[in-house]
Amino acid sequence: MPQSRKHSPARLDPRKPLVFSTLDLDRSPGSAQSLTRTVPAPPDVHAGLAGVPEGAEVALQVTLESVSEGVLVTATARAPVTGECARCLEPVSEFADVRLQELFTYPGAEADGADPGDGYALQGDLLDLEPALHDALVLALPLAQLCREDCPGLCVECGAPLAEAGPEHGHGPAIDPRWAGLQQAAPLPDPGAPGAGAQQDGNGRPDHSAAGTAGPGGHAAGPDEQSA
Repeated sequence: MPQSRKHSPARLDPRKPLVFSTLDLDRSPGSAQSLTRTVPAPPDVHAGLAGVPEGAEVALQVTLESVSEGVLVTATARAPVTGECARCLEPVSEFADVRLQELFTYPGAEADGADPGDGYALQGDLLDLEPALHDALVLALPLAQLCREDCPGLCVECGAPLAEAGPEHGHGPAIDPRWAGLQQAAPLPDPGAPGAGAQQDGNGRPDHSAAGTAGPGGHAAGPDEQSA
């Protein structure tokens, strides 16, 4: 979050790569200075499965402009983003381009009628761009990073990446999970077992009505033979 004007942080170190000096910037409104730096990424830049590795190189272009209240900072940054695909969980690498613009007020600007709310403030002739860059990078991170737009994801049955398994990948007809336990407890009968081919009635019992009593010679007896 932006640092409060009411509570100044520890004294800034001008040797830090994201600390900028305004000493060479004329205080006359409209004066400007442009700078280009490669800086290490701030820590804790992540959202969901994506993030900018701490210390990764960030290409930064900064313009410092004097205004009546302080120094207006306009910056663009390009940072590497790494993470996992939201569908198949494969590693993903890309770049995020961000633009930010923040006002850093002069010390004592509140006494001159400036807004006393939270914001960024100069410490002498120094300003720290790290908090503003951190927030801009976090907001630019994708919420659902994808390895490609048409990523098919993972198989819901075995978890295999469908992009590698191919279109022929499958696990047979889907089974209602409510009946899966019954299928394991009572497997289907062996087709070669005795009586496996017998017909059954609606309750699953052998249906004897479909077959007559065997007559002489082993053929099924007809109605006249049965009555005899």
